[in-house]
Amino acid sequence: MTVMVLGATGGIGAATARAFAAAGDTLFLSGRNEARLLTLSRELGAQARATDLGYESHVRALFEGLPATLDTLVYAAGAALPGPLAEADPAQVRAVWNANYFGALWMLKHGLRHLNTGGRVYLLGARPELTTARGFAQYAASKAALARAADIARLEHRSLGFTLVLPPAVDTGLWTQVGRVPKGALAPAAVAQAIVADRAGPPQAELRVES
Repeated sequence: MTVMVLGATGGIGAATARAFAAAGDTLFLSGRNEARLLTLSRELGAQARATDLGYESHVRALFEGLPATLDTLVYAAGAALPGPLAEADPAQVRAVWNANYFGALWMLKHGLRHLNTGGRVYLLGARPELTTARGFAQYAASKAALARAADIARLEHRSLGFTLVLPPAVDTGLWTQVGRVPKGALAPAAVAQAIVADRAGPPQAELRVES
């Protein structure tokens, strides 16, 4: 099986890449941190291309350069950058929406045509009950937009499966933008293993990863 992981240099993305590699799949990786991406691709024997997912042209070029069709797409990019609505910073707002929504939108626009029939798409979402908090307006809104886009994608591409992955708190670098990691947060590998296990079964709209 051929798998592309976007956001592969983040905690969940890297863990997911390793989990699919351990299952013997062929990997294509993308991320913004070129040095980290190169290290990961060498570790896993994967092909990789550094990409800024906020730019449609970058995402289009990523998929146009693929040497093969895909069976699975995983969108694991994300950003939080919390702050009060009254102090919303335009650059930070754009960064959050580019990572959480627009990058996924460009992936869906340009990537789905490269998926084989029966292909699967995994989108890292967020549980509303965990993100409805002061300072998280942009994060919560962008993740809600992603969930609704997944609903429409299912209607428009019935030969493919779209799964919104909904983990609890996960111990990743994202918490450096927020504060300390919550007690009991899951390891990224737990989310990765849940995705790989789910890929072996029939598609479902949501994958709620439990602690």
